[in-house]
Amino acid sequence: MAVAEESHFGRAAARLGMAQPPLSQRIQRLERHLGVRLFARTSRQVALTEAGALLLDEAREVLARSEALLATARRIRDGETGLLRAALPPDLSGETVAALLARFSATASGLQLELHELPTAQQLQRFAAHELDVGLIHHPCDVAGLELGPVLRRELGVLLPAGAPAAALPEVPLASLTGYDLILFPRAGAPAVYDDLLTTCARNGYTPSAVRHAQGASFVRGLVLSAEAVAFSPRDAHAPEAAAEPATAPGPATAPGPATASGPAGGSGRGIGSEPAGGSGQGTGPVPGADARAEAGSGAVSGHGPGAGSGRAAAPEADPNRTDHRERTGRPDPAAEAGAPAPPGVVWRPLSGTPLALRHSVAWPGGRGDAAVAAFAEATTHALRTTAGALPDLPARPLHLRPASEYWL
Repeated sequence: MAVAEESHFGRAAARLGMAQPPLSQRIQRLERHLGVRLFARTSRQVALTEAGALLLDEAREVLARSEALLATARRIRDGETGLLRAALPPDLSGETVAALLARFSATASGLQLELHELPTAQQLQRFAAHELDVGLIHHPCDVAGLELGPVLRRELGVLLPAGAPAAALPEVPLASLTGYDLILFPRAGAPAVYDDLLTTCARNGYTPSAVRHAQGASFVRGLVLSAEAVAFSPRDAHAPEAAAEPATAPGPATAPGPATASGPAGGSGRGIGSEPAGGSGQGTGPVPGADARAEAGSGAVSGHGPGAGSGRAAAPEADPNRTDHRERTGRPDPAAEAGAPAPPGVVWRPLSGTPLALRHSVAWPGGRGDAAVAAFAEATTHALRTTAGALPDLPARPLHLRPASEYWL
């Protein structure tokens, strides 16, 4: 393979760390063993023959299987056979985790999976300490010494109060969030991701007046509702009601109806724009949504036009910008009983131009990509694409860690 990729015996020998004559002799022995000529040699270059080109892909597969065999042998030697230590970041949804586990069990039924919930920074620490075999990390980060699977992208939207002017927009420009504080995961969980989010916000016209750190879903939701703050979150972290299109004006009389959506912060399977530094709680809470009804009287309704004689007017559309006080607290809403509208809730909206995204890839220590790691990587990639809407990412700039980076407000 080295000779085929370099098209030069000298460069291939240097790449393999050996002298050129022994390499030429090995190629000749391989050609005699296979009974075909693999390379056409001249005094200036080496080129694959037709037979060599046809066999190259199979040679790569054989090499990959041999490397996996060696990695498995090392696991057996170290007493780790049958156990795979893996980690996922806390921002994945429950549906994604369940799909990952189901696919992994189907493809690697003989393996025991020891799964941890860890932010990227802690995963990198465990890789360095040889305490983790494979994990799903966020980019950018320091990937020295790691091998990576394909990078996938999950676009971020914004979680904001339903009464905010931007909540009426089908897509929210980052610049329209000016004046709102920003709720983010603690920087220690993923420093480069944290800095990258803030830098992208600034480039698109949004510099938050303050950055508040939060991990729990209920705490984040409370900050959004009461502290003039917003948070970033992927679409798959929210129920459809929370991501509904902006509603029209509510009808003249409304009665609250229950609706729930997942919170945006650092519990398992929930994120607020990237991975929190910890926490395993998963929160749900009421979201905008109401079943509005208007009584037309107890008897037949006289008059002309649609609805006449029906006894009840048609119910207007549910208003997703209303929160059910009874569902949230278990008690009647005093404001509703007094004839006042219910307090606004929280809504999720996509960002204009999708400037923000979470970028993931499966990572594992270099040279330890055995069959178990490959099965976990395939199951993770499949789950992200089918349940979280993740797409292959081709970044416009390299993904790398900026060790001295810091964003100052």
